[in-house]
Amino acid sequence: MTEDFDVRPYLDGLAGGMAGVANVVMQLSHPGVGYGVYESPVESGSAMKHPFKRGRTTATFLAVALLGTDDDKLAMRKAIDGVHKFVRSTDASPVKYNAFDPELQLWVGACLCKGTFDIIEALHGLPDEETQEKLYRHFASFATTLQVRPEMWPEDRAAFEIYWKQQEERISIDDTIRSYLMILMNLGNLPWPLAILGRRFARWANTGFLPQRFREEMHLTWSDKDERRFRSVMRKVGWVSRKLPGPIRLFPINVYLRDLRWRLKTGRRLV
Repeated sequence: MTEDFDVRPYLDGLAGGMAGVANVVMQLSHPGVGYGVYESPVESGSAMKHPFKRGRTTATFLAVALLGTDDDKLAMRKAIDGVHKFVRSTDASPVKYNAFDPELQLWVGACLCKGTFDIIEALHGLPDEETQEKLYRHFASFATTLQVRPEMWPEDRAAFEIYWKQQEERISIDDTIRSYLMILMNLGNLPWPLAILGRRFARWANTGFLPQRFREEMHLTWSDKDERRFRSVMRKVGWVSRKLPGPIRLFPINVYLRDLRWRLKTGRRLV
């Protein structure tokens, strides 16, 4: 957290989880990110083979980026770098990529920033412009906790919107990456009881959190009726969230941050 701004009142832990796959879709819509994840040789980080471990790693990164100290962020960056060094394209790859590419990491950070604002808007409505700018500056850590230099982050919300629109025009999801992402949308990487119970809502909610351009790339349909229902459900979720005590509302973000610090203290792997 920055010294003069407390981001915690704007965070919803469990509610934010409803948009997790939507954000993955946005990130992987950049071919370099998409094929970097799809072809990654790091089996321990595979969402298909180890979904719960991958979920823990992702949630821990988000917790550190949002609430961690500089030391937490440095430790997380080093751990992620240890994995990213193996993720680079080969001669057989359809696109060239390198997980250390700061432009690709900037896109990942931008998706997390955009997605977090979308969650806030859907559940509570956006705050005033001054608070939005403070949130935006805070969310720069989504990128700078990776390899993105602070000066690469768009200067303000207006500059970010320009960057986002430019990048949105360049996204492309081919059949290979779309098939991979549809497995995630349908919870096909989870044990079958969880997949069957949660598939319909997960696909619907994540489709709702996707901007239209990304729905089109994924060949997902979304009607006016879906949009009205989505807004109604999210407002109700937001109302419930606002009634919760702070630590419960932050769960599991706060738990994953404690877990990271415990792992550091006991010498365990972070990712």
